[in-house]
Amino acid sequence: MEGSAPQVRVTDVTLREFGQNVPRDRLAAFPPETRVHAARRLLEAGFTSLELLSCVHPGVAPAMAPDLLGRVADALGRRAGAEIVTLVPNRSGYRTFLKLGLGPEGHGHALGMFVSAVEPHNRANLGCAIADTLEAYGEIARDAVSRGIRLNGYVSAAFGYRERVGAELLVPTVEAVSGLVDRFFSMGVRTVNLSDLQGVADETATVRFLERLLEHRRGGGLDRIGYHPHHGSGERAVDNSLAVLGLGIRRFDASLGGTGGCVTGAPGNQPTERLVQRLHEAGAETGIDETRLLALARWFEGVRGDVLA
Repeated sequence: MEGSAPQVRVTDVTLREFGQNVPRDRLAAFPPETRVHAARRLLEAGFTSLELLSCVHPGVAPAMAPDLLGRVADALGRRAGAEIVTLVPNRSGYRTFLKLGLGPEGHGHALGMFVSAVEPHNRANLGCAIADTLEAYGEIARDAVSRGIRLNGYVSAAFGYRERVGAELLVPTVEAVSGLVDRFFSMGVRTVNLSDLQGVADETATVRFLERLLEHRRGGGLDRIGYHPHHGSGERAVDNSLAVLGLGIRRFDASLGGTGGCVTGAPGNQPTERLVQRLHEAGAETGIDETRLLALARWFEGVRGDVLA
């Protein structure tokens, strides 16, 4: 790359995305102590942003039961200079967020709000219509902003969604996705990450959609938009990210070894260690120590093996 090296922010989502998929009978292989150890090592490797927890119902994600969330948050403590994100899907989740003291008066976590760009997926993932999700988040955001809680937003299925294998691909319009981004911004959200939930868009389709989105927005808010690809092939997801980098987007989500995925059945993520390596090869700066990251990825592969055994 010519000129100054682009500064890229990589958020590691392993502990939230992998954690929410750990079944109840395997929780002993993924205890709070393991999660905290992984979080500390990620921070030591240079990460300044982690998705750590999700205040979802423990019937959906047993590893996210409130008592376990509290143990993880208490053990990790406040982390100066790092953004720790906890996702909140609804009003009940927000009450849990406050009860656990995750806001600025306690552990200082940012609050993540997520909505789907495709109606059937929003109903499958959050159990209600997009309009109802946004109404609830409007109430949550007003209270959260009054408390000084930082807000992040996520738009799932921004590149399309299939209700089942072989079903028609439902692709939201650029105008619909842009409208959701603006709705989040109007609530006080600082950044919005766009997710290819099922890995339905290749490099060409990804770039084409984002080019149209940026054109529609006249380039506005580019520094506040990020990319979160899921894909059955981690390398192809990284290829997409490098193509997106060329558009000027500088925020990316990734998971160690490409682990994780949505509880609605999305494939895995792009591997954090491979994304960082490719970004560095492309001349970008992340502030992340590759040697430490690779060692952590190898260690986490063992943890994953124990959970899936």
